[in-house]
Amino acid sequence: MDNSKSVSLAVIKRLPRYYRYLGDLLDNGITRISSKELSNKMNITASQIRQDLNNFGCFGQQGYGYNVELLYNEIKKILGLDKEYSIVIIGAGNIGQALANYVNFERRGFYFKALFDINPKLIGMTIRGIEVRDVDTLPDYLKNNPIDIAVLALPKANAKEVAAIVTNSGVKGIWNFSHIDLDKKAGVKFENVHLTDSLMTLSYKLNEDEIIERFNVLPKR
Repeated sequence: MDNSKSVSLAVIKRLPRYYRYLGDLLDNGITRISSKELSNKMNITASQIRQDLNNFGCFGQQGYGYNVELLYNEIKKILGLDKEYSIVIIGAGNIGQALANYVNFERRGFYFKALFDINPKLIGMTIRGIEVRDVDTLPDYLKNNPIDIAVLALPKANAKEVAAIVTNSGVKGIWNFSHIDLDKKAGVKFENVHLTDSLMTLSYKLNEDEIIERFNVLPKR
């Protein structure tokens, strides 16, 4: 009998929040915490926290709560942050440069190895010691360098072509900022980042009272 179970995307998306909050607790010398105390800090119900964590095992003890360091390290393993990842960025414009300059990625084990662009004005410049290469050299680079994740920070007109190159070169993960749904390929994981979607969600929240009144709906809490 197959005892495996799937974990919902909503739970997976909450795990980084748990990891951040637990890291803050460790930095402040807190060694244990109850689900209720964690609930108060994160604005998530205690029952939701217990349900989320129970997907992966029994980490808490009744009457004691959670060992902060133990839970932090377990979530680190669940998120795969006990490993290191090599990354290339395709598209060295504003988003690509901002990502390359963000040092916190390295603290989590994500290391940028190369940047690529089509713009002659960007090719040859360096960002935190990493040279921007001509995108035409991307296939050869991927052939000779083991890369785990490709970041697509380029216009959507070029995204599908570049995605095909990186997936055919053995890259297993794509972090896509290109505002286009890419064709999925077996063995390749995608995470799409739509910045305008996030901003429009904020716009909804700013107008929520008006929307509730107009459409006679209640937001799900």
